[in-house]
Amino acid sequence: MAINYIPLDKEKHKDSKVAVNNTFAFAKNTHLAAASIKEFAQLASSMPIVFIKDPKADRHHVVAMLGMEQNQNLFLATDRWKGPHVPMNVLRYPFDVRPDGDKLGVYIDENSELLGDEGQPLFTETGEPSEYLQNRQQFLGDLANSEMMTQRFVKQVLELDLLEEIQIRLLYKNGQQRNVTGMLSINEKKMLELPEEKVLELHKSGFLGAMYAVMMSLGQLNRLVELSKDTENPIQTMQLSNANAQEQAQPQEEVTQ
Repeated sequence: MAINYIPLDKEKHKDSKVAVNNTFAFAKNTHLAAASIKEFAQLASSMPIVFIKDPKADRHHVVAMLGMEQNQNLFLATDRWKGPHVPMNVLRYPFDVRPDGDKLGVYIDENSELLGDEGQPLFTETGEPSEYLQNRQQFLGDLANSEMMTQRFVKQVLELDLLEEIQIRLLYKNGQQRNVTGMLSINEKKMLELPEEKVLELHKSGFLGAMYAVMMSLGQLNRLVELSKDTENPIQTMQLSNANAQEQAQPQEEVTQ
């Protein structure tokens, strides 16, 4: 059933409960998850972080790669999450925080399988947020703040023209070959050529560390290759290169949201 976020309402949802588990089954077909700057360091130790461009909105987003192809989450190739960190945008489900008038409001997916008659109550008998909901609201607030800072980070990276296109060449065990494109990362050479005063500014804002986290995270592509061993068609070899390098006569598949 399609996701349908509606405002959380203490009257409509007074008897609703949320099943709490760590299976994350709802994310099994999610190959990209929005990444927020607050968690870059943790994500970088688990999965690749890349930039993608939304052609419809002409905007860039930072995402964590959970798989090499659409509808495939390699961290859920088995019945449990195989990694030390779960992106905040996966952990927040079935909740979301969205603009509601001139402020932010808590929303919930009314079609979520986690929502029902069993689990953690959302409200007390007197209609006040339960302890569980209060914790979720705090988490969503932290996520919203981190996402606003992430937008400022992306804007800064674009203004400094630090992005470069990258591509991944894959060879699968069955002999299939594919290029995965549509991703961007930080160009280290350009970053190192920045004026000292700009580097200091980036350091004080926390953006310099975030840039290094993004670059270092590409090493986690090897983790995705390793996780693919639990699938029907494992990846045999993977090669990362600059997308401007000589084009190979191979099928290409773009990473999209």
